[in-house]
Amino acid sequence: MPESTTYIGQTKPNSPLKWPVSLKLNLAQLNPIPQKYRSSRQPRMRSRAKSGANPPDDVTKLKTSFAIWDNLKALQRRRWRIYDLQHLLVFLYIIFSLSILPSAPLLKLGGLVVLGVLLLMPITQQFFLPSLPIWTYLLHFFSSRFIATEYRPHIWVRVLPALENVLYGANISNILSAHTHPILDVLAWIPYGIGHFALPAICSAALFVFAAPGTTPVFARAFGYMCMIGVTIGVLLPCTPPWYEKAHGLEPAQYGMPGSPAGLARIDELFGVDMYGTKFTTAPLPFAAFPSLHSADAVLEALFMSHCFPQFRTFFFGYVVWIWWATMYLNHHYAIDLVGGGLLAAIAYYMSRGRWLPRPQPDKTHRWQYEYVEYGDKSTYTDEERGYGYANGFGLGLLERRDGDSDEWTLGSSSSFDSLSRGDTICGSSSSTPGILSPTTPDDDMRHTVLNFASVDEAWNGDRLAHENELNEVVVMR
Repeated sequence: MPESTTYIGQTKPNSPLKWPVSLKLNLAQLNPIPQKYRSSRQPRMRSRAKSGANPPDDVTKLKTSFAIWDNLKALQRRRWRIYDLQHLLVFLYIIFSLSILPSAPLLKLGGLVVLGVLLLMPITQQFFLPSLPIWTYLLHFFSSRFIATEYRPHIWVRVLPALENVLYGANISNILSAHTHPILDVLAWIPYGIGHFALPAICSAALFVFAAPGTTPVFARAFGYMCMIGVTIGVLLPCTPPWYEKAHGLEPAQYGMPGSPAGLARIDELFGVDMYGTKFTTAPLPFAAFPSLHSADAVLEALFMSHCFPQFRTFFFGYVVWIWWATMYLNHHYAIDLVGGGLLAAIAYYMSRGRWLPRPQPDKTHRWQYEYVEYGDKSTYTDEERGYGYANGFGLGLLERRDGDSDEWTLGSSSSFDSLSRGDTICGSSSSTPGILSPTTPDDDMRHTVLNFASVDEAWNGDRLAHENELNEVVVMR
């Protein structure tokens, strides 16, 4: 019998010539294993695709439903994972913060009911669930003033000045704040007193409109968890800021002592308005100098914005340098506080980027141009026999595998999308958008696998043939 070569094509070549119908084979006919002994996994995959269990998605689409019952049923069917422990952590933070607040049981219960409705209603869930860590951080921060003094740790007065001198050879904050001027005061006030409070919302809006769909929820979660950890460190390891050293020296600090606006008091005097005097004097945590959340917020914003808009990276990190100078000039933080906040932000960013952060596509200018979204930095090889990779994605870890339980509760899954959910082939164009190629589409017109065999029985002895639902046609050429 003459030797034959089989070409398993994934896309049909653009050619006016047509293969004879008699030479087209069904891959099932090449399988020597009887049907009753074959694995049932593949038919289930095909039937689920045919039944429309995963209807086509639009990655830019927002939810508009008010049906709470639908979300309750989805939670009942959900397969919970290790990453869902984040919700338990947030819940514990909320319960702890509410428990130390002054007694108002009806008000607290009403707040929890409203929060539950917002998290279960689809139209509000898509906004409040990713931002829940931010609201939890704010609650935790303002309620920390009510922690009983007998449960609070010792306030460290000498630690930060000593580290400053050991690491840098001098107290940089005292050096920068030694000479002041109204112009310098305004330059320091812009990032410290305005940018710190406004930029999180501005960055979120910019990422929502101009970055890949799903970027803003990842940013919100990273921002919230980072701030929650920062406040917790400030509660467990309270340290005095530079203004305390200038006002009281190295005398022991006591809980209940008022805070200070430090250099921002000159802004109040300059504009004749009490913007910061009362606010900083009655601050919930006046001795939570380390780590600096002003630094952490700025670094996290710069990292996320640089990821999505790398052409402006210099500008973003220039702002970080600006606010670092402002915090020390205004006598609010030591340099070691800024480094600690920057490290905390870097950890939050790279943990998010490695698995959940959508990858920007250079040819897209806003979210509504995206046809698909790729997540994380990891590109893992696919377990072809099982149909998905170690990262639960098709191809080389480019696309998430849709398990049917991806929802807003899973970090980074609110915009989960792959070419198969649009009805695409494994490597081909969408049937609805023939001009759009999937992420794993090859550059050339046709990719194929060549198998040499002398008979049909030898088809399974060489290289692995792809699943039947992965092929367009099998052509035998002599």
